[in-house]
Amino acid sequence: MILFLAARPVTSPTLGSARPGGPPSPVRPAPRRRRARRRPLAPYRRIFAVPGTRAFTAANLLARLPMGMLSVSAVLMIAGSRGSYALAGAVTATGLAATALVGPWTARLIDRHGQSRIAVPATALAALGSLALLLCVHYGAPDWTLFAAYAATATTPNTGGMSRARWAHLFRDDPAARHTANSFEQAADELCFLLGPVLATLLCTGLFPEAGTAVGAALLLTGVLLFTAQRRTEPPVAARTTAHAATRSPLRRPGVPPLLLTFLCTGAVFGSLEVVTLAYADAHGLRSAGGALLALQAAGSGAAGLLHGLLRPADSPGRRFLACTAVMAALMLLPPLAAATGGPAALAGALLLAGMATAPTMVTGMGLVQSRTPPGQLNEGMTLAVTALLGGIAAGSASGGWAVEHLSAAGGAAYGAPVAAAALALAITLLTSLRALPTRRRRPLP
Repeated sequence: MILFLAARPVTSPTLGSARPGGPPSPVRPAPRRRRARRRPLAPYRRIFAVPGTRAFTAANLLARLPMGMLSVSAVLMIAGSRGSYALAGAVTATGLAATALVGPWTARLIDRHGQSRIAVPATALAALGSLALLLCVHYGAPDWTLFAAYAATATTPNTGGMSRARWAHLFRDDPAARHTANSFEQAADELCFLLGPVLATLLCTGLFPEAGTAVGAALLLTGVLLFTAQRRTEPPVAARTTAHAATRSPLRRPGVPPLLLTFLCTGAVFGSLEVVTLAYADAHGLRSAGGALLALQAAGSGAAGLLHGLLRPADSPGRRFLACTAVMAALMLLPPLAAATGGPAALAGALLLAGMATAPTMVTGMGLVQSRTPPGQLNEGMTLAVTALLGGIAAGSASGGWAVEHLSAAGGAAYGAPVAAAALALAITLLTSLRALPTRRRRPLP
């Protein structure tokens, strides 16, 4: 208050100073400051106020919905026609592993030549692979053709990474807005994994076994065409190409490999949880409810992701990442306990709770990847993270299929596969944090 008074002129009538030759003017009361109304969704309103963001987000959601459809559709389609969840898990694992190998090369081409020039032909090739898988299953082709056809979907572009790259370009000087956008993108991923399995299950069980794969491929191609048509929000190619030529691969950046290992284990949680849950529902005579059970896990994760976006960016994202990974490992113990003691209803609640730690873990991890990746290689860096996830999902699908065949799916013992994967993710993150402690202590004080 003293500083404020000193900064104002002494002759100001507002302060009650005397006029020359007259009585002092009356003191005017200071205007009351209106309290700013807290708007919980203000951070999300701010990012979507930018022109073009709503259009590319809507198109990308359409392109991303098949993420939660295609693998579930393939499992239901193959297991229904061939009678083996182990074969279904192995086929989906092969396709995801192929995508993990090809995905970074597709992302590098997108960084060099632009999203619109590369994503469309890559998506067309992936859609043809899904169509080939459908025909092989429908006409009873040999098992090896299923592996070859699903591996042909490896050119599927990282639609979520392309959307995150646009947000990073639009808010390159605003860390808080990027944090909100990343949280929304993770919630969008979870929304696709919420609706995708339900839609795939309804199509495969309500219409015919191949319906989920056919609809998923059509949605993927349509969504990518609409997304790439939004040119004004696309990151510029020239600047990204220059930065790419001047830097090394994101895989060789400090701190990135441990993050990718954690993403690998997190993907194994997703892949094994998906196969085991579908088998559990089938063992209890609730095959059509398997997608709904998986949707609950995605619902918990999506809600947690949206709430996480309202928080301030972490001052120490590494510590927050460790805390989120620990919570994820702890909550993953709930599904096997519920499946063994409470039945499908208890499992539904356990999956909902277990999913609430997934999105904060992914949001914080993706933020770390972005902070450790040069701007000109952002799509490649995020695709490497998604590649690690896909590789983990592939390994998790295979291990989940093995657990279903050799352990008790109905009794919940097969849920030991996602529990082990979550524990391994926590162990890697903890070891990485402990190795970084001596380096932090040696830093001079500011």
